[in-house]
Amino acid sequence: MGKKSIWSLAVVVAVVLVVVILFVNGNKDRQAKTSAAPAESQAPSANTAANNTSSSGGGLKEAPILAEKVKAGSLPPIEERMPAADDIMVEPTYEEIGKYGGEWRYPWNGPDDKWGIEMVTEEPLFRFKQDGSGSVEPNVAKSYDVNEDSTEFTIHLREGMKWSDGVPFTADDVIFYWEHMLIPETFGKALYDCYYSVNPETGEKERAEVTKVDDYTVKVVFKHPSVQFLERLAIDNKWFFAPAHYYKTILPEFIGEDKALEVAKEYGFEDTQNLGVWTGYYYWLYPQRPTLRPWVATNDANSDRFIMERNPYYFKTDAEGQQLPYIDRIVLTKTQDPSHKLLDMLAGNVEVAQFDFKDFTVLKENEQKGGYRVIPWSTPNWSSTGIELNQTTEDPKLRALFQDIRFREALSVAVDRKEVSEIITSGMGEPAQASVPEGLPGFQDGWNKQWTEYDTTRASQLFDEIGLKWDSAHKYRTFADGSPLSILFYEEKSADNEQFIELVRKYYESVGIKTELKIVDQGSFFDLKYANKIPATFKTVSVVDVSLRPDELVPLRVITPWFGHYGLYNSSGGKEGVKPEGDVAKIMEFWDKIKAAKTREEITQYSNEIIKLHQKNQWVIGYTGPTPVLTVVKNNVKNVPALVNSDEFRGLGFAHPDQFFIE
Repeated sequence: MGKKSIWSLAVVVAVVLVVVILFVNGNKDRQAKTSAAPAESQAPSANTAANNTSSSGGGLKEAPILAEKVKAGSLPPIEERMPAADDIMVEPTYEEIGKYGGEWRYPWNGPDDKWGIEMVTEEPLFRFKQDGSGSVEPNVAKSYDVNEDSTEFTIHLREGMKWSDGVPFTADDVIFYWEHMLIPETFGKALYDCYYSVNPETGEKERAEVTKVDDYTVKVVFKHPSVQFLERLAIDNKWFFAPAHYYKTILPEFIGEDKALEVAKEYGFEDTQNLGVWTGYYYWLYPQRPTLRPWVATNDANSDRFIMERNPYYFKTDAEGQQLPYIDRIVLTKTQDPSHKLLDMLAGNVEVAQFDFKDFTVLKENEQKGGYRVIPWSTPNWSSTGIELNQTTEDPKLRALFQDIRFREALSVAVDRKEVSEIITSGMGEPAQASVPEGLPGFQDGWNKQWTEYDTTRASQLFDEIGLKWDSAHKYRTFADGSPLSILFYEEKSADNEQFIELVRKYYESVGIKTELKIVDQGSFFDLKYANKIPATFKTVSVVDVSLRPDELVPLRVITPWFGHYGLYNSSGGKEGVKPEGDVAKIMEFWDKIKAAKTREEITQYSNEIIKLHQKNQWVIGYTGPTPVLTVVKNNVKNVPALVNSDEFRGLGFAHPDQFFIE
């Protein structure tokens, strides 16, 4: 493909980003403290994200496969399976009313690749609106009310809604989840930060109270204002509910340790702890566990073909009263090599999947032959290629070096970004520094040009100022005491960015910085990260809004390598890890102010201060600007929009796959 075609796509991506900018800037001032009552019945127009919760009035319709089961007497009539007429959620129509049937072939690498299918099938209590504004709307919830000072949230559920096994879903399932799973950490997770408010006088966190009002209403009460509770809930703990009737049959609390151990072994676990973690946190993989999702597991996720079939009790319809989803089932065929995903797409064996920008050329060249279309989704990534140096790495000499801003600047200017852009991104990611993209909260004009000029003389000068010496062969730099200096980079096996890694290592070594590389699997990478054993890695930041998703920018827990065990210090309450100091400590101060904020204006102010500290220190070094995620769709699959791809918005799930259909 020629430069002209690549430039054309870049223009398209730019247009998409402009649209996102308009939405983000134009929708910030939503009414957060008024009742969110359901909208009146209407047929949503294309690209709207209205949460229409009224029945269409034309009578309920269902998929033929379900109608046959009703006729055979193995399934109740659709009227008995759906919520009350006024509480049915009508999903907005993107392009057109769909047709029932077919299967969605979805590539995956087995249970370790669980999050992709999780996002596709996820049904949170509240979800982010498709306009990219960062505001939420009810989903599993019907509506909500918020008091004037944002200390009391009343959440209304859908009357008559049911789990996938037909058992009613009620407020008791929210209370059970709170009392028996969240607070006792049944699934191995500490209580999420969204459930705490901060005392503005002492800075101490105080836990909310969650109570049942009636069968379809729960109330969450904070001691202090929690302005962003619903948005944080949509990120931190999107499924604020669990089927009480199911967990009462497997948890030791209800059946005893011995019986629970028997159940654990039936599930393939050696202890009850893992049973709780996997069925409580990764529950969509287990057919035994009832769910509210559009498709539910039917067999063992370790099988070569993991199959999820339509949920007959799913609570949504289209504007004409057809129960969703349209597609009958998702078939996940295990692949032994990540590269097979691309081959399967080219061969026409995948209906919808997402790919990295580096596959753009081959995907576009085979678009007509493969019978698919490539839809660029913009991203909130700070860059498309970059590195992180662990500010708390164990080696004291390396730690001092990584914490020296001159060293980070030197590694930045030592790389020719123009070459990286051409070779790695085909020119789609412009030479740039890791920074907040224009249009997102915290954007700083000119930041993307900081330390971007290719200047090996400047790099050498900075190394000299720091006190780094040359070895006897004048090939590699050493520490000031003459001891060998080498940076060990760890990378996940699935990252698939070997070309960028080798290119950057070439530049580093050309200015005397010796590097080593270890490729490890995803599980090992996580363990090493948590143990503070990763000195450096090839990674960049992706954040829509630091106040909503602080994990990569604020060291609240061990999540990203640049802040290492600063995160463990905060998550352990100071019992473990490394105490933040300097500007990292200032980040924590501003984060505490965000948590104690009484207005959205305060939140914006302190969020910008955190961003400015990142601009000042450049803890994450980037070499090329953001590139799009490619959503590739077979031509006979409809209702797939172009959106923003981010973890906060849940990736491909942001497109509401329940309304995809096969023509």
